[in-house]
Amino acid sequence: MKDKKNTGKQTQATWGGRFSQAPSRLMLEFGESVSFDSALAEFDIQGSIAHAHMLADVGIIEKSEYSQIKAGLEKILKLIRAGEFEWKTELEDVHMNIEQALTSMVPCAAKLHTARSRNDQVATDMRLFFKFAADDMQKRLKKLIASLLDLAKKNIFVCIPGYTHMQRAQPVSAAHHILAWCEMLYRDIERFKFVYEGANVSPLGSGAIAGTTLPIDRALSAKYMGFVDEDGDPILTGNSMDAVADRDVFFEFAFACATMGVHFSRIAEDVIIWNTSEFAFVKLPDAFTTGSSLMPQKKNPDSFELMRGKSARMIGSLTALMTLVKGLPLTYNRDLQEDKPPVFDSFRQARMCIDVLTACAKEIKFNEKKCAEAVGDPLLLATDLADYFVRRGVPFRKAHHMVGEIVALSEKTATPINKLSDEQVFAICPEASSDWRDVFDLKRAFAMRKGVGMPNPELIAEQIKNFSQLIKQ
Repeated sequence: MKDKKNTGKQTQATWGGRFSQAPSRLMLEFGESVSFDSALAEFDIQGSIAHAHMLADVGIIEKSEYSQIKAGLEKILKLIRAGEFEWKTELEDVHMNIEQALTSMVPCAAKLHTARSRNDQVATDMRLFFKFAADDMQKRLKKLIASLLDLAKKNIFVCIPGYTHMQRAQPVSAAHHILAWCEMLYRDIERFKFVYEGANVSPLGSGAIAGTTLPIDRALSAKYMGFVDEDGDPILTGNSMDAVADRDVFFEFAFACATMGVHFSRIAEDVIIWNTSEFAFVKLPDAFTTGSSLMPQKKNPDSFELMRGKSARMIGSLTALMTLVKGLPLTYNRDLQEDKPPVFDSFRQARMCIDVLTACAKEIKFNEKKCAEAVGDPLLLATDLADYFVRRGVPFRKAHHMVGEIVALSEKTATPINKLSDEQVFAICPEASSDWRDVFDLKRAFAMRKGVGMPNPELIAEQIKNFSQLIKQ
């Protein structure tokens, strides 16, 4: 059935010359992207000012025209920031909304799109966005690590069991455990640095697919937008087809967010377990917990459970992006309009997770009494007993077996391992001496762990200091 209101000569301002009939309202609704790509407005204006500047420099437009275009774009930017700009879905996207508004104010702005396609325009906008987002994530992660380092400083001498297979394994300090989180998160910073470097390449001037016959200077526009190396030299894409088709930086950003989301999920799981009544190692701030609509006694770790859930969402965004692109031929296809919502959502969710964990870290309190009770289990130092036997000349495999026998005897007689008699232990390990029980002293256990990365209190203090310096760079 014909849409009677859309019959007649095409009035679509950006590509309507070829068509005799306007798009159906349903198609306009189906095809619009301004509802989400309006988030690119500042980057789009930044790229347009640089493009107009370059066009003026090479003589394609007049200097006075550039000045008018720049002033008009800056006025539009003020309206957008003030929330006073009217976005029109019939104009499809952020680019055409801004260009049409600009042209209505500045007639010579009809020249702005010279030697440019929406294909290289959106590729440029997104690279500017990724540079901003990657830089923002690094700054937020550094603030988070700073909060965690403060938490670690307060708990260098709070000891807790470390776990493997969710079974008590060996004693560590709470600070050592927190520093393990910092290691994970610093790797996330490194990943976002890589994203920034990958995004710092200008595709502008590649046109729709094969560039332009006009005498543009891509290096100039790249410099104006800040796509430069450490020496200030412009960095440009090398192939016009790849420039508009490439979505690697989308994957890299989404992957960095998803990996960080997995790190948040693992951190959250640690805290959720520690917060249970059964463990009771930590107390969480009221401001980041919630209650039950039925059970008045409940205090639920919802902020951490949501972090755990957000990781699935970020992994989903990465999967959506890779699935979207995997079957597309070069170069641009309209499918690629759908590449932005997953990226924007990953950015929002990742940024919020960072901010929530930063705030929580400032108020988490360790229950030193409960931690001490849990870490008081002498079996946590069974490996130290095996090391003691090794120092007495026993091969490690044999020492391991001996300690296993001693543990079995402890369980069979319901006697703590460090309360067994000398005779019982000497019968299993003749090489042992009467000082074998010394290994069950926690201070000794930590003091003897002097290797890099171990939970010795002095090493931990040094690592906190090193991390503090690292995140200031």
